[in-house]
Amino acid sequence: MSKFYKLAIIGSGNVAWHLARALEDAGHYITDIYSRRLSTGRELARQLYDTNVVNSLDLRNSEAEIFILAISDDNIEHVAQKLKIPAYGIVAHTSGTQPLEVLSEYHENIGIFYPLQTFSKGIAVDLDEVPICIEAKHQSTEKTLTTLGKSISSEVYTVHSDDRKILHIAAVFACNFSNHMLTISEEILESHEIDFSLLHPLIVETINKALSAGPLQSQTGPARRKDNDTIKQHLKILRYRPEFRKIYKLLSENLKDHYS
Repeated sequence: MSKFYKLAIIGSGNVAWHLARALEDAGHYITDIYSRRLSTGRELARQLYDTNVVNSLDLRNSEAEIFILAISDDNIEHVAQKLKIPAYGIVAHTSGTQPLEVLSEYHENIGIFYPLQTFSKGIAVDLDEVPICIEAKHQSTEKTLTTLGKSISSEVYTVHSDDRKILHIAAVFACNFSNHMLTISEEILESHEIDFSLLHPLIVETINKALSAGPLQSQTGPARRKDNDTIKQHLKILRYRPEFRKIYKLLSENLKDHYS
C-alpha cells in the first residue's frame, strides 16, 4: 500500500515548482508553500489542489510531516535557522552541494532530497527517470525520504554528501557548461546571420552518440584529429570575439592533450 505524506515546500523557484506538482500528482498533500514573495508563492499554489501560501517561517502549526527546502544554496542555512516546525517534522534540502550538516545545528530529523536534473518553469520534466539522491541523519528519516522519492521516480539512490558534490561537479560540466557552449555557437551564428536551427540535428546526434557509445569514444573534430590548420583558421575568424577565441583555444589544447 502506498504511503502518502503531508509536505511543506520552502521556496517557489524552479525546483519547488517541479517537485510540488510531481509530489501532488503522486498523491501527497502539499499543505504549505513558503515564499518571501507571496505573489510568487500564490502563482505556484494555483497549480496545486489546496495549498496554504505563507511568508513566515514559523510553521509550528503546519500539518506537514516533511519540510522540503527547495531554495538557493546560499540561503539554506539561514532559512534552516529561522524555520520553526513541529517536533516530529523532517527537514530536507534539495541542494547538490550543501552537506547534510548544514541543517544539523537547527533540526534533529534532517535529510537530503536532491533531484539530479535541470529545471526551468514552464518546461515539463518527467521525474520518473530522474535520479533522486537521498541522505539522512537517522535511518528512519532515510527510509521516509526514500519512500517519498520512489513515489515520483524509479531512480532513487542513497548518496553521501561527498559523492553528491562530485556528482554536482560532473553535472555542471555535462549540463551547464555544455549549454553555455550552445549559447556561444548560437551567438556566433546570429552575428553572421545564420540560423541556429541548422545545428539542431548535429546537437541531437552528438548527445545520442555520447549516451550510446560513451563521450570518450564519440569525440570528433579538428582538435581530436589534431588538424592545426583548421584550428588556426577558426581562431582567425574568432578575433572579433576575444573571449570566444580564448575558450576555443583552451578547449582545443585540452582536447589534444586528452587524446595524445
